[in-house]
Amino acid sequence: MYSTNDTPLRNISSHRNIADQVLENFTDALDCLTAHLMLESSEVLAGVKPANLISIVNRTRPCGRNLYLLWQQHHTGLAQRLSNLNFMVLQNRPQSLLLLCYDHDQLEQHLSHPGIRALLHKAGYKDDATCEDWLIELRNRIGWNKSFPHEIGLFIGYPAKDVAAFMGLVDIPFACQGPWKIYGNPALSLALAEQYRCCRKRMGAILAMGTSKTLELDRSNHPFFCHTDENDYQYLNYVN
Repeated sequence: MYSTNDTPLRNISSHRNIADQVLENFTDALDCLTAHLMLESSEVLAGVKPANLISIVNRTRPCGRNLYLLWQQHHTGLAQRLSNLNFMVLQNRPQSLLLLCYDHDQLEQHLSHPGIRALLHKAGYKDDATCEDWLIELRNRIGWNKSFPHEIGLFIGYPAKDVAAFMGLVDIPFACQGPWKIYGNPALSLALAEQYRCCRKRMGAILAMGTSKTLELDRSNHPFFCHTDENDYQYLNYVN
């Protein structure tokens, strides 16, 4: 099982200084929470990742705010601001909050791939279930546990070959350690990881401007948005 400290599924930004700088630019509480979630979900907003895990720790940040408390107080106000994103609470503990941020249409399309469905079936998910059913099953498996079900990597867009190898479902040799454990030829996995990193860096640079317009995701001229081709190479046509 993955634990919350396992490198393969750690989705917390390694650029904490960027996150802190972004938060310092917004004085309004809801603006601050919105900016943080936009940064942490940048790959999803860009359309290159179906979902992200977001960990919000119950502590005071250098800017003087506690994002855990801001979520408790203001998360209902996010529906209009981040209308193209969904947030599911996977864990809600006194010391931290774990969210799954996802684009519903994108995640549904991602999970409908035959290779992904085959791997989820191997992991005990019902083959004829809907995307919503699988999300509920995932949430139930995480609950108050200290470890993560291995298949969570499939939900958050990690290459299926890497997830399947980590789960021991395919015999592919370990290649290298990136943001997750990479197996087999690492080139495409590393390219995908770099794409994720660039999305985060770009969103951080935009939010660093600290203007309210950067939080208006419905603006057609928002500098972040771009069209990208679907990353078919992350899928594995796994049939066994």
